[in-house]
Amino acid sequence: MHTEKMAAGAVFPPLSWNTVAHGTMMPAQVDGWCLLLVYRGKHCPLCKAYLNELNSMLGAFADAKISVITLSADSQEQAQTEVQECGWTFPVGYGLALPQMRTLGLYVSDPRSPEETDRQFAEPGLFVINPQGETQIIDISNAPFARPALPALLKGLQFVIGKDYPIRGRA
Repeated sequence: MHTEKMAAGAVFPPLSWNTVAHGTMMPAQVDGWCLLLVYRGKHCPLCKAYLNELNSMLGAFADAKISVITLSADSQEQAQTEVQECGWTFPVGYGLALPQMRTLGLYVSDPRSPEETDRQFAEPGLFVINPQGETQIIDISNAPFARPALPALLKGLQFVIGKDYPIRGRA
């Protein structure tokens, strides 16, 4: 199935999700800069390592005045288990539905087996939403091993914010 990709500079859609311990999240309504990371789910060890690194960098993102939220198609129980096992302190959203995956322009995969997971899931996606609610940066992958390095991303966002760098890739 063909999925349209979200355009750089587009207003982030008014989607919302429940989180494990932070109520309902709606990235489009975050005050200031927001980093939304979509991950594959509890079944993915690469996602776990990436989000563990993110958790260790939360102070640096907060110092840069960037809110961080994460999201997967996992069930509430799967997400709660992952948060408890990993000790993540950032908002962890769950229940990303297929129509929402399509709205965000994410790649979607079927589980390889029932042991992997019990539902379709989104491949990694990253959205940086600026204070005007526009998508400043979009990075969508079809595989778990192709994601931006978090230290480089943070450094780049500090530059974007500090220099009032424009949204690129609109043409």
